[in-house]
Amino acid sequence: MKRSRIVGVRVARLVGTGSSRLLPGIRYLLRSLHRKWRRSMQFRTVLTTLMLAVASFAVVGAYLSNQIANNLFQERLAQAESETRYNVKQVQDTFDGAQVTDQSSVITLVYDTLNAVEGRGSVIQRRYVFEAMPEQTKPRNRWVESRASDQLTISVIPTELRKAVQDSGKEQFWASTEFPVGTEDRPGIAVGNKVTFNGTVYELYLIYDLNTAQKTLDEIQNVLLAGGAVLALLIGAVAWYVTRNVVSPVSHAALVSEKLAAGQLQERMVVKGEDEVARLGASFNHMAASLQEQITQLATLSQMQQRFVSDVSHELRTPLTTVRMAAEVLYDARDDFDPVNKRSAELLYNQVERFQSLLADLLEISRFDAGVATLDAEPGDIVQLVAHVMEGVAPVAAEYGSAVTLNAPAGSIIVDMDDRRIDRILRNLVLNALEHSEGRPVNISVAANDTAVAVAVRDHGIGLSPADAARVFDRFWRADPARARTTGGSGLGLSIAAEDAKLHNGWLQAWGRKGVGANFRLTLALRQGEAIAKSPLQLEPVDVGLRGVGSERTMLLLDPVPVTRADAPAPAAGDVPDVGTPHARSAVTRIADPGTAVTGMKEGP
Repeated sequence: MKRSRIVGVRVARLVGTGSSRLLPGIRYLLRSLHRKWRRSMQFRTVLTTLMLAVASFAVVGAYLSNQIANNLFQERLAQAESETRYNVKQVQDTFDGAQVTDQSSVITLVYDTLNAVEGRGSVIQRRYVFEAMPEQTKPRNRWVESRASDQLTISVIPTELRKAVQDSGKEQFWASTEFPVGTEDRPGIAVGNKVTFNGTVYELYLIYDLNTAQKTLDEIQNVLLAGGAVLALLIGAVAWYVTRNVVSPVSHAALVSEKLAAGQLQERMVVKGEDEVARLGASFNHMAASLQEQITQLATLSQMQQRFVSDVSHELRTPLTTVRMAAEVLYDARDDFDPVNKRSAELLYNQVERFQSLLADLLEISRFDAGVATLDAEPGDIVQLVAHVMEGVAPVAAEYGSAVTLNAPAGSIIVDMDDRRIDRILRNLVLNALEHSEGRPVNISVAANDTAVAVAVRDHGIGLSPADAARVFDRFWRADPARARTTGGSGLGLSIAAEDAKLHNGWLQAWGRKGVGANFRLTLALRQGEAIAKSPLQLEPVDVGLRGVGSERTMLLLDPVPVTRADAPAPAAGDVPDVGTPHARSAVTRIADPGTAVTGMKEGP
């Protein structure tokens, strides 16, 4: 027992080691098959055809095998029943005509008679089991107890068959059975009858060997299996050949399409023949040629437009400088003019300023379109840059009557950035917020996480619809087309800001709602070349939807108390500070219900 346990443990270890080594290979094979199944229509078609063919062959083969086996069995059964009737009649006739009185003569007669039934020769045709029925009162010296051929016993006869024979009269019964021949068990049919000898009733069972029929059936099944396997392989080969002829042009078309999408507009499909696939290839080539021609025309037109804008912008700079100098002279001397000429001098000066700003924006856009804009990124403190922008827009904020507040963490946030371009982005966002805030406060929030920094500019003015927010970065687009171009900038500020953000591989996104305000969020990677996983600030402000919260009261935003920096003095008594992330502290706002605080911005997706 100890040795068996040791052997079992060793076998278990070997199985575990083998499994640990085989499982990775099996998983890799399954993943490869799954990837091939998803990516190859030819593999999927051929494998599906093979599976269906094998399933069909299995069903048909099983049906044919079952039918053949039934036919062979029924044929052998009919033959066995016929032979049994004949042989049992001969045995009974022999027993009825026998004139024996002693037991030795009885045994000799029974033995000779049953050997004749067995049909011995080169091959034993049938075997027998001869058994006296139980519970008989005849003297034992007048009968034969039992007799069987080839060392068989009565145990090979099914119990149901014996009971049927014992309870019957002269009827004949049969049953399938197995009997030993040497070291193997063979299938057979046992046919039972009753015979009488010297007044004693016996059970006589003749057993017919079905081994020959079983071998015939096995050979037929092997032929069916081999034929099915060969036929399945042939069907798989045919399916592979047919699908190859169909899929190859499709794969070639997909490859050519990828090359066309990559800019290789000269790529074409190889067309052979005149069938449907050939016509598809010819149509594809015609489409590719048409696309190439149109793309070339559009590229040429785009280059001409870019060159035209650039040339016109450059050519306008010299006369514009002269006009501006004259406008400045007239503007400085406007006090000496009459009211009409004074107003004309002021309008001329202001419009020349707008014209010069528009010209500078056009030049910048032409650089982006030409692909010559370069990024001069250096580590810098974005919090200090935001503060610098706020100082620059202070006169504009005073003119519009809007307070600009800053939410920023303590210390510095060092970012790899082009200071000039980020300054231009933030200036554009803040000036736009002031213009559309209608005198309400403008909040600037700065926050950072492990990979990115975000700056959000939030106003509470007229707001934007979702459709407007999707188009706000388009060139020369205005949310209200009825508004005159005299208000606002050149119409290119946000477009240039979006291009500057794209040059930094950053995000510039807009959110808005009519009557609630808008929020613009700039997200930059802390280090150039790194991907932005998540913005530290939420795009949709958390103060949206606070009106009407509660069952019977309305929350009102009142008296903003800005925390300009994280290290600013603590809020006054009654103010509840926001408990947020260490990277973004929120402006604290009083509301009508004392003891409840509403935060302006928080860290979010």
